[in-house]
Formats: sequence, C-alpha cells, structure tokens
Amino acid sequence: MTRRHNGEGSIYPYRSGFAAHVWITTPEGRRQRKVVYGKTREQVHQKWLALHELARRGPVAPRSPTLADFMARWLREVVVPNLAPTTSTNYDLFTRLYVVPDLGRKRLDKLSVRDVQTWLNELRVRCQCCAQGKDAARAEPRCCAASKCCHQVGSEWTVHQAWTVLRSALSAAMRDELVTRNVAGLVRVPVPRTKKRTIWSVPEARLFLESARRDDDPLYAGYVLMLILGLRRGELLGLGWDDIDLASGEAHIAWQLQRIKGELRRRPTKTLSSEAPLPLPDICARALDLRKVTEARSRLAAGEAWMGSGLVLTTRYGTPIDPRNFQRFFQARAAKAEVPVIPVHATRRTCASLLVALDVHPRVAMTILRHSKIAVTMDIYSQVSSTSTKEALKRLGNQFGEEVL
Repeated sequence: MTRRHNGEGSIYPYRSGFAAHVWITTPEGRRQRKVVYGKTREQVHQKWLALHELARRGPVAPRSPTLADFMARWLREVVVPNLAPTTSTNYDLFTRLYVVPDLGRKRLDKLSVRDVQTWLNELRVRCQCCAQGKDAARAEPRCCAASKCCHQVGSEWTVHQAWTVLRSALSAAMRDELVTRNVAGLVRVPVPRTKKRTIWSVPEARLFLESARRDDDPLYAGYVLMLILGLRRGELLGLGWDDIDLASGEAHIAWQLQRIKGELRRRPTKTLSSEAPLPLPDICARALDLRKVTEARSRLAAGEAWMGSGLVLTTRYGTPIDPRNFQRFFQARAAKAEVPVIPVHATRRTCASLLVALDVHPRVAMTILRHSKIAVTMDIYSQVSSTSTKEALKRLGNQFGEEVL
C-alpha cells in the first residue's frame, strides 16, 4: 500500500470500530490533529474524506460547541455590545423561548437544513402556552395541564423572527469559521403579510383632540405632538424641555424613553436623521404652553414629593411615564372620545395620511416623519386615499388647529 503523504492523516482500528485523524489549521492559526470515529472502516473513510475537504477549504474548529453555548456567547459578545438594548433584549427573548429549547443541544457542525425546517414546522403548530410552561405556572391550570389545549400557536411574524435570529447567529458562526455554511439561510421562509391597520380620519383625530382638550387631559400636548409631528411613543416620552425652543418654534427629537429589562432608560434616537429639528406649528406651541401650566399645578400639588425629570410629559410627581402606561392612557382617551381604539404607533400613519392628502411632497413628508429611507415614505404614498377624501382634508387642513384650540 502506498504511504500517505506527510500531514494526510490515517485510518486505524480503535476500540470497537475505527478512527481517523487529519491535520487541520484552527481559526487561531494553530496546526493540530482532529479525529473522527465510526463502527466500520467505510464510515470512517467517508468522514475522513469530508474532513479533508473542510481542511482544504480553510480553518476548521477542533471542537464544535452546541448551538446553545454558541448563541449565549454570541449574545454576550456580539449582540449586546453592538445593537440597541431593545433589539438585544428581543434577540435574547427569541433565543431563550424559541431556539434553544428545540435546537440548543445540537452541535453547531451537526445542525442541518432538515433540523431547521422541522423546527419551523413545529413552531407553527405547537401551543406556546404549554411549551413555555405558562400553564404549569398558573395556580389553576386551564390549558394542557387541564387537558384543554388553548392552541396558542406562534404567529407567522413570531416564526419569522425566530428564524431571523437563528440565521443571524449562524452568520456569525460562519464569520468565526466554526461552520462552512448557514443552514438557516438555506431554508425558505416567506415574509408574513402585513396586516392592514386602522388609521383615523381627520374628523376622528379632531374628535380625539377635542375630547382631551375639553377634559383638560394632562397628556393633551403629547397627543397633539403625536398627530401633528408624527412622533413615536418613545420619542414623545423622552422629549425634554431643553429640546424645545418655543422662541424659534423648533423641537429637536434626539432622545427616546424605553423600558429595558424592567428599567426605564432615556437614550439617543436610533438614527441621525431622527435628530433633525422640526418646526413647531402654532397648534403644537399652544399645546406646549398649556402643558407648562399643567406641570406647574402638578409641581405645586406634589410639594416635596415632586421629582423633576426635565421631561415634557411626566406623572403627577414629575417622574417619567412608563410607555405601557401611556398606551393605556391613550386607548382610554380614544374610547372616551368614541373613535376607533388604535395602537399608539398607528398615529404615525394617521399623520402620514394627513401629509399625503394635503399634497405634501414625499421628501418633505420623509423629513417630518424622520424615515431613514424614502422607500418607507413612498410605501405610505402608494396607499393614498380617494380624491374626495383629499379635497375634504384640504378644506379641514387650515382649520384643524383652530377648531381644536
């Protein structure tokens, strides 16, 4: 038999089967032996050939971690230092609840396309109430523990997001040269359809603001800024008095308030385009003047308990408003005004619809709404309302502020 070349490795009997080793170069640049095992010589020979091919292509990891171990390190060393806290928290949630329970024990180099496809198929039909132990934690089980499954399956968006997190992690594994291909990226996952959201018409927006103004709602100024300037919830709650210049009629949207891991944090906005100064229409300036009066009354009533945060919208004690509480206040006000109860974020689309109907140029609308890409703005402009609605909005546009105040 011809001698093998130096560094080519060999196949030899080992315990109850065979083993083979190949000299590899690790991602750290070190040369060392990597061993494969099998019950028959043919099995080991195939593994030996595959390992040779990997070694020929580039560095090979001597030991492959489990997917759970790798994703824990990926979250700690890559995601948390480089992504926004809310994004990293979201990645951690999907990793912990959806990826690791099913695939975490798989070795990174053994994870296959079939494994990923099977996992996605199961996510679409599995009751997450039972899978995540929600029912077992209840004082009185009412789902699987009571033999009455509620079939709380993940939505298509949940499945898509879980797959996105796994694909991102495996892309990082490829960059670390731990795997040669991204098996999650080879699985076709359709992008879920976006549900059509309800938005307010101009009369409904006016009824909402009139209701808040009539009841002297302390959050009235915030509602005005949301509908007129299209502020996001976090941007609105993070807006400080030092970001507003009433003399020049401008507002600088540079901060956002978010709840991250149980703690309220005020942090910079995501993009530089969000920090562009916005002109304050008269209706916004008057609403902010009213807010100053309301804040002065609250400070006087709170006395020593007042904790000034410097924010425009605060609780009666001057502390930041929790975003979830603001959502509740907003929806309660909508119900009281007898208009459709919509999510807070839907007010941005209401603002965009006003701009569309008033024939505001897309580039101007993009600046007002602080979209990072014109394509986002044009997607809204492609859903323009009818001509009659446009004409009605034009007639209402000039009187919108005057009728509210």
